[in-house]
Amino acid sequence: MARTARKYKEVKIDPTAFVHPTAELDAGVEVGPYSVIGEGVSIGKETKIGPHVVIEKWTRMGERNSVYQFVSIGAAPQDLGYKGEKTEVIIGDGNTIREFVTIHRATTKDKWKTVCGSNNLLMNYVHIAHDCNLGDNIIMANSATLGGHVTIDNNAIVGGLVAIHQHVRIGAYCIIGGASAVSKDVPPYVKAVGNRARLFGLNSVGLRRQGITKEELEEIKLSYNIIFRSSLRLSEALEKLERELPDSRHAKRFIDFMRGSKRGVARERTKRKNEVQEED
Repeated sequence: MARTARKYKEVKIDPTAFVHPTAELDAGVEVGPYSVIGEGVSIGKETKIGPHVVIEKWTRMGERNSVYQFVSIGAAPQDLGYKGEKTEVIIGDGNTIREFVTIHRATTKDKWKTVCGSNNLLMNYVHIAHDCNLGDNIIMANSATLGGHVTIDNNAIVGGLVAIHQHVRIGAYCIIGGASAVSKDVPPYVKAVGNRARLFGLNSVGLRRQGITKEELEEIKLSYNIIFRSSLRLSEALEKLERELPDSRHAKRFIDFMRGSKRGVARERTKRKNEVQEED
């Protein structure tokens, strides 16, 4: 049987926009007024680029992304050691990138890539510095800022005006309260807030909203209590957790995160006298 030719939607480029001859725009891409698409840029199907957007060289973007006005993607890193090497920004599918977001390409000091996964919401004025690595389904609220080499795991929420120090890792399913300064790794599943950020128990409401079952939540609570609320040293706590929940993927996530931390992990805030710590 002869193959039928596929029909693609046409690419729409506003007459005032500039698209470099080496850029590749897939079917259904739209580029708004006065936007600039640079050298070697690749943009996937059905992605919408608003007005006055600048996407600089060596950026690869997937399908169905929405990029709003005044966004800057792929600019050179703010690193004095960068000398114009061919490093990249790689963005997945289905992201919403709001006004004035900046995403810088990588240096040569890590993997030569700044990565933003899929289905993320980056609100106004978010900054993603060089060599960061974001997973999927992440929300970063207005003016949240990442230093270089930051990793954020899937389903995390970063509040507005949060500043995260370079090389910090943010665990899956955690939430960081607004205006926090984060200098240590934040484990999965927790709430963290403050300058410097401390832990305030589990992100129980968020976990339930993400479909975590009651049984799974009990595993997460037990894991958290063994690590952060027992009198055991960390190595002892992790060994106990391995013994008590050997088949729990949530316990394993805690164990892997704690053992893999390079900057050290944020700890619980010590309760003041007569203070009751709220639980969800």
